Amino acid sequence: MPNNQFPEHGPIDPETGKEVLLSVKNIDITFGKGDNAFKAVKDASFDIYKGETFSLVGESGSGKTTIGRAVIRVNPCSAGEIQYKGVKISGNISKSLDREVIRNIQMVFQDPAASLNERATVDYIISEGLYNFHLFKNEADRVQKVEKMIEEVGLLPEHLTRYPHEFSGGQRQRIGLARAMVMEPELVVADEPISALDVSIRAQVLNLLKKFQRERGVSYLFIAHDLSIVRFISDRIGVIYKGNIVEIADTEELFQYPLHPYTKSLISAVPIPDPRLEKNKVLFAYDPSVHDYSVDKPELVDIGHNHLVYGNKKEIEEYKKLRDENKPIQAVRIDPEEAQKQMAKNTEFMESEDTGSSEILSTPIHDTGSIWLSVLSFFLPVLGIIAAFVFRKMNYIRNYKRCKKGAIIGLLVLLAIIVVFGILLILASL
Repeated sequence: MPNNQFPEHGPIDPETGKEVLLSVKNIDITFGKGDNAFKAVKDASFDIYKGETFSLVGESGSGKTTIGRAVIRVNPCSAGEIQYKGVKISGNISKSLDREVIRNIQMVFQDPAASLNERATVDYIISEGLYNFHLFKNEADRVQKVEKMIEEVGLLPEHLTRYPHEFSGGQRQRIGLARAMVMEPELVVADEPISALDVSIRAQVLNLLKKFQRERGVSYLFIAHDLSIVRFISDRIGVIYKGNIVEIADTEELFQYPLHPYTKSLISAVPIPDPRLEKNKVLFAYDPSVHDYSVDKPELVDIGHNHLVYGNKKEIEEYKKLRDENKPIQAVRIDPEEAQKQMAKNTEFMESEDTGSSEILSTPIHDTGSIWLSVLSFFLPVLGIIAAFVFRKMNYIRNYKRCKKGAIIGLLVLLAIIVVFGILLILASL
């Protein structure tokens, strides 16, 4: 194999029998030099298999995007190496191999507005990679590829002549996805591609990613902080905390058996759709001081079930014991006493609402509550009271309220006139 090309297939993992597309091996990523040096990623290791979605989750500043940018050779590694199909792509490599990395590994960025050239048309934005690598036979072939891709992401060919500022956030992200996919990459680094989008648009973009994976066999390094989204799209999940990968497992394995305390805290932070349960949920707060790594240093260890956890020997033994019990670990806990009180309050409230609203819900369609009923009841208060009684009996609630209000005001005005007239009579007789 020439040193400027990748082999057709990557190495096979002896344990799983799957093809390893990308392998991150004990990488450190450091920013700054000397006393100002800051190690953003520490001894990170994971593999991404062909055709799978590997998600990297953690809070802001944990090093997720830093690793993603290292994969596309933007951030250099200060230690360790990154391999693509068994070929080292980190550090100093030939220019031709660097072009192959760009061709095979694409990135979808978090901010769709900042990642697109505002002065270029959509046609040029999507075609730029095709031009740079000459991935078309002639102009007609290029136009056909671009139009086909823009339609695949849910936009129209007439959108190609427009500029990015003419589109919504979801449409811009579709353009960014089209720009990456037109290169026909084998691996896509998706750096929180839906965090800047509306909730209704997020599902559409996720479905697009899954569609490309089914049709083209694309692999994803999906970077996110929302575990509810990650659970939907991922095959395996890696959890990262302050530059250290603390847990790696299959998606359902991780949610059923979250062993590291930081993973539990992330899962407990996922909102529950039921507001009553969410209100009484007990959050699991992660405290790093529970670990004593002064003597016994931690490492990422496979405890079986394709489940890796970060810890020292004592912690690893505890994690193994917990996992061998084969009992799902509940990271989300509801306070039973508070929940019971809240349920009682909600039941009482719903019952009172039902008694008050059942009349309204069953009222006739002609119960309009016209203002003329108030006017007539004002001038004829006695008839207004009789009408209000009749409307109340027939369940015309709005009409009843109008007549009642008009009649009461009319009676008060009539009473005031009588009082004033009486006073005037008394004064006249003196």
